[in-house]
Formats: sequence, structure tokens, C-alpha cells
Amino acid sequence: MNLLMRKLKQILIILTISLFCISCSKVASTSYNPWKLINLETESTFADVAFTSDPNHGWIVGTQATLFETTDGGDNWEERKLDLGEEKVSFDGVSFNGDEGWITGKPAILLHTEDGGQTWSRIPLSEKLPGAPYNIVALAPQTAEMVTDLGAIYRTTDGGRTWKALVEGAVGVARNIRRSSDGKYVAVSARGNFYSTWEPGQSEWTPHNRNSSRRLQTMGYADNGGLWLIARGGQLQFTSPEDLETWDEALYPEFSTSWGLLDLSYRTPEEMWIAGGSGNLLVSFDNGKTWEKDREVENVPSNLYKIVFVNSEKGFVLGQKGVLLKYEPPTEAA
Repeated sequence: MNLLMRKLKQILIILTISLFCISCSKVASTSYNPWKLINLETESTFADVAFTSDPNHGWIVGTQATLFETTDGGDNWEERKLDLGEEKVSFDGVSFNGDEGWITGKPAILLHTEDGGQTWSRIPLSEKLPGAPYNIVALAPQTAEMVTDLGAIYRTTDGGRTWKALVEGAVGVARNIRRSSDGKYVAVSARGNFYSTWEPGQSEWTPHNRNSSRRLQTMGYADNGGLWLIARGGQLQFTSPEDLETWDEALYPEFSTSWGLLDLSYRTPEEMWIAGGSGNLLVSFDNGKTWEKDREVENVPSNLYKIVFVNSEKGFVLGQKGVLLKYEPPTEAA
């Protein structure tokens, strides 16, 4: 009797495993690997990267006040230390317009340079500022737009001496906030329960319910002006630029995985990349209809948090513990 029970249990386990494997959908592997792995000497997690008027001169920022500089387009980086006293700071954003640049961080800190980063000065911030600076966009000489982690949006036109509030009320604690090239914002709530949008000229943020039971991870604007979202469990959705309220059918670039999708970025209007936990990186060449996985990056011992394409030929994937991927396509690639 015991032997029969053991046999039945073995058969049940085999059937269970078989059914599980059948339900899994393995994404196709791609032979296209345009990413060069760069390991920098830091334990920090990178948050943002930007370049000056010189396309070879750039800066990368991260946790623990991490600041690295490159003068060869991103192949080699040198760490730069700033005197911030005893304050423990994490940098969140960096942006340049020409040689004028800005860095934001927590606790509330804003840095400014006018000489490509040779010198940085600290811009005083009001104690009444709603939240801490989350990100900043350098728009023109002496002009920048800053958003805080509570969704307060400010603009300066005099190099940071004065700031004008663009929205009357904050959105609340946000998981992440993204800005489109034409000045629109989308913010995901801290718990991923809902999202909010704001457009230039509006006095308040507009809240929106999420369209499924899955909590939101991050959102942003596509190159065509539509919205995209990543939800828990590897779910991806898009809207058309004409109707930002109606979401297309959910996509799963890699179904039944134990890791999450963390960021999406367009290299061209048709080619987009998705980064995730455990060194996962996927690409779509047909605007999200089909996906392929870069297996060569899969062995990178890092979560990949953010993808930044400075332009169609210059891009970076930002990871943790000094892991950086540089876009470097084969010369024969189109």
C-alpha cells in the first residue's frame, strides 16, 4: 500500500511539473546584443545620466552622493567627490543644457553648474518646499523645471535664484514621476494604487484609477505621445496618443517569471527596451508586438533599474553596485 501511494505521489508531481511547464511562455532569445558591460568602483545604485554640449562629456549620479564623470562618451568614468559636509545625500536626477547643469537629490538638495561640472554650487531651497527634489530638466540657459517627490512642479528662468510654482497642489507621495518632452507629467502613487497626470496650464493634478487589479510599477510617455505602463507581474500596456484614457490589451513580454519589469525606454519609434530584476533585458523591434530577450546580459549580477537613451545612438542601462551597460551596436547593424 505504501509503495502504491509513493508511486501515485511521484506521478502527481510529474503531472504538476508538466502542466506548469506547458503554462510557461519562454520569450525568444535575440542574437542582437548591443550592450557593453561597465563595472565602476562603487556600491551605489545609479539613478540618472546626462551629457553636456560635448557629446563625449557626461555625468552619472546615484545613491550615497555618487557622481561619476566621463570624457570619452561613456567608456571610462572617474568618480568625483563633492564637499557636502556630514549630510548623507542620494542623488536622483541630473540634466544639462549646454554646459549648464543641475543635480537633484534627497534630503532636499539642488546643485548647479555653469561650466560643464568643473564646479558645482548649492542652490538654497525653501524649508516650505513640498517634498524633496525628485528630478529636473534643463530647458534653456538659466531655465530649468524641477519636480519634487510629492509632485510639486517649479520653474526657474534666472539660474535658480527664484522659482515659480506651476501647479497649486501636490500629488502626494509618488513611486515615480515622468515628464514628456512637451512638458506633461505622469506620477504613480507610492503603493501603485492609482496614477495622476498633469499638463501645462492645469492648476491641479488629475487622478486616474488603475485599469486592472495589478499594482502599477512605473509609467511614462511614448515617443508618439501616448502613455505606457508597467504593472506588477510583468504586465505592459499602452494607449494611443489620441486617447490617453483607453488602454490597449495587456501584454506580457515574458510570462510567468519571478522577476519584475522596472523600466521601459524607446531607442527609436519602433524599437523599445525593457529592463528588470536579475539582469533581465528585453527588446521589441515592432513597437511592443513581439519581444526578444538579451541572454548575454542575463548573467549580469544586478537589477537593472533605468534605461536612458540620450539619442538613438547613445544609451545606458543603470544598475546597482556600479553596474552600467553602454549601448554599443555592432558596426554592421542597421
